[in-house]
Amino acid sequence: MQQTTITYGSDHAGLICAYFFPGDGSAPVALDAEAAALHCRPAADGFTWLHFNLANVAAERWMRSHLELPEAFFESQREGMRSTRVEQEGDCLLAIVNDVAFDFSFDPSNVATLWLAVQPGLAVSARLKPLRSIDRLRSAVRSGEILRSPSDLLAHLLRDQAEVMVQIVRDATARTDTAEDELLARHRGNRTALAAMRRVLVRLQRLLAPEPAALFRLLNRPPDWVSSEDVQELREAAEEFSTVIADTAALVERVKVLQEELAAHVNEQSNRTLFVLTVVTVVALPINLIAGLLGMNVGGVPLAENHHGFWLVLVFVVSLTGLGGVWAMRRLRED
Repeated sequence: MQQTTITYGSDHAGLICAYFFPGDGSAPVALDAEAAALHCRPAADGFTWLHFNLANVAAERWMRSHLELPEAFFESQREGMRSTRVEQEGDCLLAIVNDVAFDFSFDPSNVATLWLAVQPGLAVSARLKPLRSIDRLRSAVRSGEILRSPSDLLAHLLRDQAEVMVQIVRDATARTDTAEDELLARHRGNRTALAAMRRVLVRLQRLLAPEPAALFRLLNRPPDWVSSEDVQELREAAEEFSTVIADTAALVERVKVLQEELAAHVNEQSNRTLFVLTVVTVVALPINLIAGLLGMNVGGVPLAENHHGFWLVLVFVVSLTGLGGVWAMRRLRED
């Protein structure tokens, strides 16, 4: 069988990559669109994996023409909801998996969706944007990794996704440690960076958290064609992913505590600044009040004819200002 070199971009059929996994345990074979059309039927001697780019308008047309997939697979791609779920449609497993973009940069918009249809002898995946977990799976297969069945491919993808999430949690933890050190050392921190990181983690947790529960429900009554070994692999992948989700939730709480601490410090600084301004205003009040009264060009201004009037007023103003200063210093010491 002729092997073809497939680049990351999709071909005329919207196909990014296609591999046939022989049932004898030999290395997977790369296919082009024409060869994939011949291997997309269930076979007893292996299975085929097809990965499509939905940004190519020809992808859906090719899948409808050459594959026998449930209509729910195509309908899910047009739905506005992107909640993670794994459900059974006849003999086919339909999975909607939320993954991070290949160039993930802690931006909430870097989360996108991957659609999968897994059935006997065939596994189909489709996405709109390059995603990191599916690319890890593609790299492993391209390096010659052998997969036993379509359900084994799904389990491998879930493990890859868990590893990607572990790396994200590590990076987020490192950023949180830096922000915490800055807060403890200099009582300052990057509130914008913390807020952005918390939004990303909450979004990942919200989109990915339903996945283990949905998978566990499915594994309680798996399809007949899924072997017990594959069921165990899927169960372990779901458990690993649940652990990562729990770590994400713990990190979200930690970031929240840092935000609250930083907000409290900012409020304290604002209150202290406001208090200083208030003290300055109170201390300067006698000077401004007396200057305004004595500056009026009307008759009857006290001490206007007294040769020592200026010095008497000056002593009175300085005394009031001194008393105000003493009161302000006492309040500052108390705070």
